[in-house]
Amino acid sequence: MTILLKENIHWVGQRDWEVRDFHGTEYKTLKGTSYNSYLIREEKTVLIDTVDHRFSREFILNLASQIDLASIDYIVINHAEEDHAGALSELMARIPGTPIYCTANAIDSITGHHHQPLWNFIPVKTGDSLDIGNGKQLVFIETPMLHWPDSMMTYLSGDAVLFSNDAFGQHYCDEHLFNDEVDQQELMEQCLRYFANILTPFSPLVTAKINEVLGFNLPLSMIATAHGVVWRTDPAQIVGKYLEWADHYQENRITLFYDSMSNNTRMMADALAQGIHEADPSVAVKIFNVARHDKNEILTQVFRSKAILVGSSTMNNVMMPKIAGMLEEITGLRFRNKKAAAFGSYGWNGGAVDRIQTRLMDAGFTTSLSLKSKWRPDGSALEACRAHGRQLAREWALATPPGSSRVAAPAAAKPAAQTPVAPAGDVGPAMQCSVCQWVYQPELGEPLQGVAAGTPWSEVPDNFLCPECSLGKDVFDVLREKAA
Repeated sequence: MTILLKENIHWVGQRDWEVRDFHGTEYKTLKGTSYNSYLIREEKTVLIDTVDHRFSREFILNLASQIDLASIDYIVINHAEEDHAGALSELMARIPGTPIYCTANAIDSITGHHHQPLWNFIPVKTGDSLDIGNGKQLVFIETPMLHWPDSMMTYLSGDAVLFSNDAFGQHYCDEHLFNDEVDQQELMEQCLRYFANILTPFSPLVTAKINEVLGFNLPLSMIATAHGVVWRTDPAQIVGKYLEWADHYQENRITLFYDSMSNNTRMMADALAQGIHEADPSVAVKIFNVARHDKNEILTQVFRSKAILVGSSTMNNVMMPKIAGMLEEITGLRFRNKKAAAFGSYGWNGGAVDRIQTRLMDAGFTTSLSLKSKWRPDGSALEACRAHGRQLAREWALATPPGSSRVAAPAAAKPAAQTPVAPAGDVGPAMQCSVCQWVYQPELGEPLQGVAAGTPWSEVPDNFLCPECSLGKDVFDVLREKAA
């Protein structure tokens, strides 16, 4: 089947109602997903993206029922992951030699997935265009690290349609294709979940790339995503949401998540939440057991929150494994401008709380005093938890300037506060790329770009690019020393 977007554009993708895991098992697709492929028929016929490799046969049969495959003049691949380009091998077996337009990085990725280095690849860069007749052009816009190095968007002039790749999409399956046809609350929940779990690490790039695209002053009638709905009614609304979410987003919300062996840490979590609510009834408080709740929902709540509390029982003098895994994911997502504290119960030694506190500091959170409770909390211990919750609510209700380094460490183990790493002399701190983590060290400079040793970051040219991911200065942050 196909769905008409505009007179000359059809959706020829695939719905997947059953899928429940994405990126291995890292993202739970509880609402299914869709793999959106688009067929443009002007003087030239263009296919934009394919579908997941598991649906290759269905995709080819459906496409062949709509059009003679040999009449496809060009294929555009905005992104080389298998859920976008998975059907390429079966398609190219039928129309070998058809030009494939994609970024240079995508050629490497497509070749790595399909092992066909002799396909007719045409590499494109931002601003390159392809004339498809009837006065219309496809204009290509590179979007590296949104969310892969190979990613790009494609804009169709005349019809003012932006084929946006993963940006503005959702893992969301519905028999309706357009944003105005589906449940609006459900749609925005899935948009937020998608951004929080996939695009958060690249927030600085989201802002920069959206502003770059807006700077082209292109009319926009529709955003055709790679997953989920097509935005045909007020497409600017999701662009505005992305700009909001990418700007150190937080709500008046505190999230607690924990794991517990004997229910003791759960009792602490309940009492802490009670104390927070007593001191600040206006704040939303959510509690999750990481062993029983959807991990991606927890991460979405962390994204929405101004602060988090992370709790664990101590097992073998370390934190529970599921908490350790969550903290590793949170570190990778690189949340900004959020506060945090650790808590937990213990018997012989409370090492888990100290480790959590240190990991939170390493992850960039501004940390507050942690809390430990020995054995099962009794009435007085629970009241101490409530009092601690009240203290945190009052502390976190106060505005803390972004970038504040205020840190309170647990009394039992006092790790060092994060401080900028500065080399000897007056050349300023080292700077780290927030996308690939490459570090600019002023004392070394970057000779390959003509930046001499001893050049402070403020004097590095504005056209400087990260040697690893080729992104600009605006994605760099001050490198902070890991807690001891």
